[in-house]
Amino acid sequence: MLSQRMAKAYFQLGQGVDVARSQRALDGSIALFDRQLAELNSYAPTADIRDIYLSLQRTWLTYKAALTGTAPNKANGRTVLAISEDVLKLAHQGTVQLEKHAGSKAGHLVNVAGRQRMLSQRMAKYYQAINWGIGDDASPGELERVRKEFVASHDELQQAAGGAGALKESLDRVGRQWIFLEAALAQQGGDRLYFATDVAAASELVLQEMELTVGLFEKMSK
Repeated sequence: MLSQRMAKAYFQLGQGVDVARSQRALDGSIALFDRQLAELNSYAPTADIRDIYLSLQRTWLTYKAALTGTAPNKANGRTVLAISEDVLKLAHQGTVQLEKHAGSKAGHLVNVAGRQRMLSQRMAKYYQAINWGIGDDASPGELERVRKEFVASHDELQQAAGGAGALKESLDRVGRQWIFLEAALAQQGGDRLYFATDVAAASELVLQEMELTVGLFEKMSK
């Protein structure tokens, strides 16, 4: 999630979108990524998982330099877009290996919920990249693919949550915020800065709700 949120925030800063909040999101995400990667490197329970996180550490240093080395600009933004994919790929590999190591259905649901956080930021990342004029040829198609995955995964989590209780209520709130994010993502033409600000705000609201949902699935897995 953090790999995508940092790119999203960088692209928002480049467009002048909600600058103060975007800067806080970027700075906070960089600091949190540093801390969590150190924890994962220390925890890594197998040699294969350790190797993944060592590779991620090297790629992260390149990504961090791209995010912080210069003021946001389109040329560097294309580099940020590309490296954000490399960081995400390695982080996902680590997550898959940790899920296999845990070996539980509840662990799978925690990871699906956690991935929803990432998808919310990934959609916003691609929207902002396209809106800023730095998206690559694959960006529109990937935005649509991620949108469909988010919807399908939300349905899976709702089925797992059952018909009542805190999990259902949390996922219902996510669903209501998703309506606003999906509508914002569909906006084209017109006032591009206004629409980009809508996506920035809506993606943060979905993320906040999904943080609560992930916590509830984590409790269920214990």
